[in-house]
Amino acid sequence: MDVKNFVDAINCDFYTGVPDSQLKALCNYLMNTYGINANHHIIAANEGNAAAIAAGYNLATGKFAAVYMQNSGLGNIVNPSASLLNPKVYNIPAVFIIGWRGEPGVHDEPQHIYQGEITLKLLDDLGIKFFVLSKDTSQQELNNIMQNFRVELNNNNCVAFVVRKGALTYDAKISYKNNYFMIREEIIRHILKFSGDSPIVSTTGKTSRELFELRETHERDFLTVGSMGHASSIALGVAINKPDKKIFCIDGDGAALMHLGSLAIIGSLAPKNLIHIVINNSAHESVGGLPTVASKINLPEIAKSCGYVNIFSAENYDSLDEALRIARESDSLTFIEAKSQIKSREDLGRPTTSALDNKIAFMKFLTRQSS
Repeated sequence: MDVKNFVDAINCDFYTGVPDSQLKALCNYLMNTYGINANHHIIAANEGNAAAIAAGYNLATGKFAAVYMQNSGLGNIVNPSASLLNPKVYNIPAVFIIGWRGEPGVHDEPQHIYQGEITLKLLDDLGIKFFVLSKDTSQQELNNIMQNFRVELNNNNCVAFVVRKGALTYDAKISYKNNYFMIREEIIRHILKFSGDSPIVSTTGKTSRELFELRETHERDFLTVGSMGHASSIALGVAINKPDKKIFCIDGDGAALMHLGSLAIIGSLAPKNLIHIVINNSAHESVGGLPTVASKINLPEIAKSCGYVNIFSAENYDSLDEALRIARESDSLTFIEAKSQIKSREDLGRPTTSALDNKIAFMKFLTRQSS
């Protein structure tokens, strides 16, 4: 289905959410139509943030908002759905548009499998009526569903479209870029020159995929293939329990923004052995390249205010290497922002080991390092 027909059927003035590759047609349509526009389209830090923005929109206008996300983000909307939007609380309507990764019977990456299995059940448990949109959904069927959904929305209930792979199409081409010089894969290569035998915790998406391809052995790396935004907290948990080892965390700007409060917890504990590197391309590149707000805020200053001690921002490889050298030799919590292009290899692969095997090998490595 052409995404414009889908948008016309919903007939909503305001969209907010977190980009998803399964919803690339919708995301690109919104960017081409509205860009980032406070009155029509806001890319949120996380899905719960988007649900709360939608609630505020309804309070101010009396109209419903559309909230888009990957189904991995359902966990972030459970609380606002149950304790804010729910009819037993404030009874606030919204249309959720959810990319269905890990749909049973459809091949997908391991981090999506269980989430895919429970997606529809979660919506049932939250009392949200839903419709599964597929390639075969006709315009008339969509119009009929939306007519029923409008009854729910007029009663201030939430509804959801669960979008199967390829259900939405959009012919217009759109590309995303910035003016930064470095390339993420090369940044990771430079990090590896300085990390030596130190453990690395890497964030979800292309960062972990590139790290995997750059290593011949992978026991030193915990690849956070899911749980977007939590790599730095995982690294914190490792760092405070392995105080004699330097722990590197390779993060992304979208992931860091998703759970920005983690920086405050890390800074308050200030583990001397943690080096937190945020590769900032100001984009959700792994799911299409839509922008984050990282280009409009000062991540190093935020880290400084949270309690990080050594603070660096690198725009070229020489300054990155200098920051990494100081971090490796320092005995203080370090934050490094590495500004990167929106770019990756077309032939970039995926980890060939299972998530469970990765965990077991990483734990064995940490144990050997302690003995």
